[in-house]
Amino acid sequence: MDATLTSQQAPGTTSAAVAGAVLDANAVRSVDRAASLLIALGEWDGEAGVTELARSLGLHKSTASRLLATLQKRGLVQQDEDSGKYSLGLALVRLGGQAERTLDLRSAAMAQLRDVALSVKETTTLGVLEGDRVVTIASSDASGKGHDRGVRYLPLHATAPGKVLLSNRPEREVIRLSRVGFMPYTPRTIVRVDLLFEEFARVRKRGFATAFGEHEPTVNAVAVPVFDHRGSVVAALEVRAPGNRILPSRVPELTGRIRDAAAVITENIGGAAASN
Repeated sequence: MDATLTSQQAPGTTSAAVAGAVLDANAVRSVDRAASLLIALGEWDGEAGVTELARSLGLHKSTASRLLATLQKRGLVQQDEDSGKYSLGLALVRLGGQAERTLDLRSAAMAQLRDVALSVKETTTLGVLEGDRVVTIASSDASGKGHDRGVRYLPLHATAPGKVLLSNRPEREVIRLSRVGFMPYTPRTIVRVDLLFEEFARVRKRGFATAFGEHEPTVNAVAVPVFDHRGSVVAALEVRAPGNRILPSRVPELTGRIRDAAAVITENIGGAAASN
């Protein structure tokens, strides 16, 4: 076996590297097969058995059964105890709902992002909470050229949209994150949990957040919340620029502009601002 492997590997390539490549290829093939099973179940009317699914995808029954068992552990498929047949699981319903909300937010926000960017001549972004980070799901540059795809992941504690989102989460989540540790990106980054709680209280009282050189030394930003129908914060609308273009004296102008835009986005998604 070693001789065969050595004869097939490129000069200068170790056996471990070749073995790793084989493992990667196997992993990709398994993911592709699992995805094919989910798609096949989605196209099936109701439920389907292992034999039916394996035959339709050209898989061995044992392979299909093993993949379905793994998907079931993750809640992506479920099995009927009586018939033994499989259907899509509740985890996919949750993921589908999240994807739908993201798409709704993008479409509801793009016009406002462009308008604000053109008005203030700075970059605008729309960020949402994803795990322990902010992901920007849409943005527009100063020329009004919009981008409706996820473009950047950002920390919660050191950015304006992150502060907006985290300030409206339960305190226990902030404490959990503090146990992992808040990274000091710059000397201005707030990393002490007590000081963060004070900052979040200010964000809630003022209705906006600022981050002056806290994530990137030369970048300043302001952000305001976007609300859903329950009055919960679901996104943060941000204006960001080099520090010499967003000074403290400009904050009232920028927050007024993005508050108006956030109110339109909130209305577009059927939301309602929380009452103080």
